[in-house]
Amino acid sequence: MSELKSQLRADMTAALKAKDTLRLSTLRMVLAAIQNAETSGTQAHDLSDAEVVAVLQKEAKKRNEAAVIYEQNGRGELAANERAEEEVIEDYLPTQLSEAEVAQVADTAIAQVAEEIGERPGMRQMGQVMKAATAIAQGKADGSRLSAAVKARL
Repeated sequence: MSELKSQLRADMTAALKAKDTLRLSTLRMVLAAIQNAETSGTQAHDLSDAEVVAVLQKEAKKRNEAAVIYEQNGRGELAANERAEEEVIEDYLPTQLSEAEVAQVADTAIAQVAEEIGERPGMRQMGQVMKAATAIAQGKADGSRLSAAVKARL
């Protein structure tokens, strides 16, 4: 079992004992999503910490999108609940890169691709640059932020 998953389980037990209903329900939901990811596909397997982080990012993004939709429809109380769940999930995610760090990751990725293909990449090589940038960022930056930084530099 990954370290992060065992940490989530321990924190869920602590939230149960502390009667922290928000944290408890959020951690149960996250652990259920992890369990779904482990059992999906042709063969069940334990997730690594990197795969657990990917599931956590996906769940945090779902909460963010739901909160935006609730706010657009005038449902502030539901949006606040979604934001609170997102904050609980973000406690387990690695710290996000600043804008300057994202720009540096984009520059590094462009330099790597330029070295591979022998010339400065253009918009046609955006996929290659994004692949390199995603590998460098390792889940510490949202794909849309990376994409915007790469587009600005290509």
